[in-house]
Amino acid sequence: MINMQNAYLITSKYYTEKQAGLMFFVFGMSQFLAQTPAGYLMDYSDKKVMLLAIAATGTTVLTLATALFAQDYGSNLGFMIFIKILQGAITALIPPGLNSITQGIVGSVGMTRQVSMNEQMNHLGTAIIVLCGSLLAFTLYPDIGMLFIVSPIACAGVIYFLMQIQPGDIDHNAARGLKATSKSTTRTDSFDSSNIKPSPTKDGPIQIKPSFNLGFGSESTNSLSGSPKADTPLSILRDPTLVIFVIICFTFHLSNGTVLPLVMQNLAIANGKAGILMSGFCIIIAQAFMVMSAKICGTYSGIYGRKGLFLIGLLSVPLRCAILTVLLKIKANQYYGGSMIDYIVLSTQILDGVGAGIFGTMYVLVTSDISGGTGRFSLTLGLTTSAMSIGGTVSGYLGQAIAQDMGYQQAFMILGVMSLVPAVLYFFFMPETLSDEESGETRSSGEAMTGITEGEESESPYGQLA
Repeated sequence: MINMQNAYLITSKYYTEKQAGLMFFVFGMSQFLAQTPAGYLMDYSDKKVMLLAIAATGTTVLTLATALFAQDYGSNLGFMIFIKILQGAITALIPPGLNSITQGIVGSVGMTRQVSMNEQMNHLGTAIIVLCGSLLAFTLYPDIGMLFIVSPIACAGVIYFLMQIQPGDIDHNAARGLKATSKSTTRTDSFDSSNIKPSPTKDGPIQIKPSFNLGFGSESTNSLSGSPKADTPLSILRDPTLVIFVIICFTFHLSNGTVLPLVMQNLAIANGKAGILMSGFCIIIAQAFMVMSAKICGTYSGIYGRKGLFLIGLLSVPLRCAILTVLLKIKANQYYGGSMIDYIVLSTQILDGVGAGIFGTMYVLVTSDISGGTGRFSLTLGLTTSAMSIGGTVSGYLGQAIAQDMGYQQAFMILGVMSLVPAVLYFFFMPETLSDEESGETRSSGEAMTGITEGEESESPYGQLA
């Protein structure tokens, strides 16, 4: 609902683009600062489900607070910034929490299919929520704050289904990336791992207490006798592939992070009540195509590799920005009717669905590939997600400032040029990260486990974890 909040503040509370951009700048900065510590915490915690539930509840409460306490023209901007600082910090728990739980259930060898399914359901759910919110906003215009009532309804569903995950369903060593397979999935009726080479002998009880060994002169953290040893944080940071990928994540979101809000605002400002509905459909169209993009990633990235699909996603952004620049120039010169151009602008969200849909799925998979065997999956995901957060944060303010000072057409043109950087970096400097073992498994089996068989309960090697 973050992008809907932008449209709400500008159209209903009369915020300027810079005020709205500042609010989401501090949101992103807070998220950036908290993201890596959140990943570190998830690597060691056996309370992943509880932490994710707390994060979902907290961000919902703060979303409602944004709608309830925002005042016209940003007169209480300081308090609203404080809300966004809290919201950014608590949402930092969500990416590492969700993905570490996933990897703990299916193991790294099952991540391609399961992350794809997760992303499909994520985008489908977002589309449904935004559709409901957009229809409410259209009905209630211009006082559209009630659209955010959909947030607690969705949160209730999140909490309910999180509570269905049993403690024994999560293999916490697999969740960290210490093992390729999970004890929840290595059964003949759930996931065929016969073609997977045995993972390194990193088994034993999870070390719950953080080591705080950063890795100066050491390659692995101290651990209990016989327990798995994770690579130190410093050794993770020395990985050149990870460093390049972090830069790519940053530059992608630096260029792409503000494109959707600018498209939404352009339509909302120009079309009044109908513009609110059109801005909602910006998200709905994108999310619908993200579902298909995630499905394609799950089907083909485990067979043909990550790099080709990732490049398609990265190159969709400069193409989209070029089209938007041309369309706004045509609209400004009034060659055709403005309303028809607005509908064509709306249709460019198909490319957003391709780019963001591929990126959202593939960055998790590439991060899992890079961190395999290190025991630092959540920490590594925290680093890549931090890069995305800071990139999107700077993009949010930069894009809004350019739009206010130079116009939307120039903003899209500049962002389009910037979006070529991550594509060039990925093409020339990123290797193919898909392992031969996972590629061989995907080709031979064609299917992977996506859940625990109904009525069965995995036996946890760690006892009853809360």
